[in-house]
Amino acid sequence: MDFEGIVIGGGHAGIEAALALSRLDFSCLLITQNLDCIGKMSCNPAIGGLAKGNVVREIDALGGQMAKLIDQSLIQFRILNRSKGPAVQAPRAQADKALYSQLAKWTLEREGGLSLFQDTVVDLLLTNSGREVCGVITERGRRFTAPNVVLTTGTFMEADIFIGEFTASSGRLGEPAAVGLGSALRKLGFEVGRLKTGTPARALASSLHPERMREQPGEDEIIPFSFANTKVQRPRVSCYITHTNEKTHRIIRDNIHRSPLYGGKIQGVGPRYCPSIEDKVVRFPDKASHQIFVEPEGLNTDEVYLNGISSSLPEEVQEEFLRTVPGLEDLVIMRPGYAVEYDYLDPLQLYPSLESKKIKGLFIAGQTNGTSGYEEAAAQGLLAGINAALKLQGREPLILSRAEAYIGVLIDDLVTLGTREPYRLFTSRAEYRLSLRHDTADLRLLEKGYDVGLQSVEARDGLLQKKREIEEIKELLDKRKVQEMDVEKVTELKIHQGKSLSRALKDPKVRMSDLVSLDKGLAAKNRDWLYQSELDIKYAGYIKRQERQVDRFRRMENMRLPADLEYSRVIGLSTEAVEKLNKVKPLSMGQAGRISGVRSSDIAVLLVHLAKND
Repeated sequence: MDFEGIVIGGGHAGIEAALALSRLDFSCLLITQNLDCIGKMSCNPAIGGLAKGNVVREIDALGGQMAKLIDQSLIQFRILNRSKGPAVQAPRAQADKALYSQLAKWTLEREGGLSLFQDTVVDLLLTNSGREVCGVITERGRRFTAPNVVLTTGTFMEADIFIGEFTASSGRLGEPAAVGLGSALRKLGFEVGRLKTGTPARALASSLHPERMREQPGEDEIIPFSFANTKVQRPRVSCYITHTNEKTHRIIRDNIHRSPLYGGKIQGVGPRYCPSIEDKVVRFPDKASHQIFVEPEGLNTDEVYLNGISSSLPEEVQEEFLRTVPGLEDLVIMRPGYAVEYDYLDPLQLYPSLESKKIKGLFIAGQTNGTSGYEEAAAQGLLAGINAALKLQGREPLILSRAEAYIGVLIDDLVTLGTREPYRLFTSRAEYRLSLRHDTADLRLLEKGYDVGLQSVEARDGLLQKKREIEEIKELLDKRKVQEMDVEKVTELKIHQGKSLSRALKDPKVRMSDLVSLDKGLAAKNRDWLYQSELDIKYAGYIKRQERQVDRFRRMENMRLPADLEYSRVIGLSTEAVEKLNKVKPLSMGQAGRISGVRSSDIAVLLVHLAKND
């Protein structure tokens, strides 16, 4: 074999997969169509957001790279939902997109055991049995062999772009599609579908009038995405918010027949939660305006991203309706908005390890699985790379549950429910989100990263110290009582005199910052760990209730189902359950219960069947 692993694609999934394989001491080749586009942000120049920011910190805890890249390249930082509960708060950062891409490429280039190669993969090499992958074939006829292949083609596989009446075979504007591989996968029997995504116009910042828009500055304090960083020092810029209006909407409605989406050119399903401006105007006719976020694309460019107004209308129509927006009256478009339609693989064809059920050694990750977003792609790429390496080591795959990570929610949703539209991760998808706060990602996952081999001894020791310090803080709060002199300093403690500080901290009016001023021992503790202790104490009742739910969940997850179980032979299952169970091939009773169409009565039948055959 030429290599021990091959990664197809240099996007966010491919970066994580290739780094995981090489850092676990396996020779790896990353093949991509353009080495200068590694880690390129096709859409908005930002990392993080609701649920997504949690995922970035989970990637970091497991030993991935995305958090470190954004810490080095961010130009604005915010905590979203700051005024709401901690379970739905998340970090988000604007990125200098050119710098992010350069850092990603440089990181790959200096990784030992990792080779980069520019070409387009058009087919897979299989063993004589046709059931195992053994390499790839490129457009220029090169053959590279490896027992594991990670497929991360993003939006490029058999892709077409649309701008009004203009159509081209491209995965990004000006970049050719990956033609051939989608057809090859169809011939191999994979279920391949078409999805659609889109992007807005980019404008020349100097042509805009920011004084006519609302400024959206970042926060002064930057919380690093990576747990390895204690501080981030980066230049900061502002974003701006403006709105469409009835004149904008009228121009769009008058030209809707020229939209490839509404003219019938595009057959793929678009993202439900990130619709184009055409979709917004048609689906919400009574809405007077829609927000537009004007986001800088970097420190060394005058290009800005018009977030919230993706479009595939003709270029002259885009220019016309955009100039009706306050602040954009003299706008100069640098790149028009466009839609992309591309091939994706139904993720029901994957095990939770992200290995294909059809072809051994083939792992699939990222938008190829029907997801949207850089963060979802990177998370899948990391897990696919880890599991490809574990397979080479003869070890069991790393499978994260819904109770321990947003990444677990993401992958379980994909391989259990599948998707017919671009999948986006939300906090509402996680049943146990109070336990999945972004600040606890290292406590939940860093030791798993260490066990796999992607986290160092120093990182593991630092985590153990953090756990000890948090326990010490909680013990100190339990032992220290509220005294009369404390009430003189913090009047909110009056009704808590004689009680422990931890009991007083449960009061919404009492904050950890109040208590720190009362005790030198607390004042000497790490501020982040104090905050974590505060949240644990304030939400202890909710967390305990959720832990009971998690215990029930884990009992069902621990009831394993054979991967080769023939459900048609299980007497008493409904016809729909047999069909769905045979397609998904769940690995646990818990996963079986989450399959659409499998009823509680079917689960009862399975429990009886397992008991008989135990």
